[in-house]
Amino acid sequence: MIRIDIVKKAYGNKVVLRDVHLQLDAGETVAILGPSGAGKSTLLRIAAGIDERFEGRIVRPKRLAMVFQEPVLLPWRSVLKNLTLVHSDLRRDEAIAMLARTGIADKADLFPGQLSLGQQRRLALARAFAGRPELLIMDEPYVSLDPETADDMISLTEKLIRDSRPAVLLVTHARREAERLAGRSFVLKDTTLLPDHRPVDPELKRRMR
Repeated sequence: MIRIDIVKKAYGNKVVLRDVHLQLDAGETVAILGPSGAGKSTLLRIAAGIDERFEGRIVRPKRLAMVFQEPVLLPWRSVLKNLTLVHSDLRRDEAIAMLARTGIADKADLFPGQLSLGQQRRLALARAFAGRPELLIMDEPYVSLDPETADDMISLTEKLIRDSRPAVLLVTHARREAERLAGRSFVLKDTTLLPDHRPVDPELKRRMR
């Protein structure tokens, strides 16, 4: 179980988050929607333990992974070494298998600059799931991708989540991403979380069956 209890987060006199309370069960995906500047990324950094300057308490598991808006890869290391640098206990065959699961095993010896943006995002997913996280935090992981590539990446993420069953906290601007991936959605508005009660797109609901 993951618990997020933020009484207050402020930058100087500006309160960014107040009375934010959220619980995630194992295997559950929760999406956070909201406009730019609402504090969504701040919420994720607190949940991940990156930002500890807040009033409140977070209960999180030890095995945690985060997928950022940008792939955050080391350009001077190969695809394979970008993966094994983070997960030094991975054998080569295990690392190659993880790359295969994300569709880039044939890119193992290339460098990030030789990959498309979509392939870089696949590597970021491979790196996140290779550690078998109990909590996966995703900060707008499909931003800047064209619609077709984004759709492929969402399908891949769905499969990886289904296979590994981590709890997932997803921040996105795109409602369709939230509807496809999350069992529950919230809107971050006026410094706090509100339940998202908008109806699901009927066509998307049909495709999800």
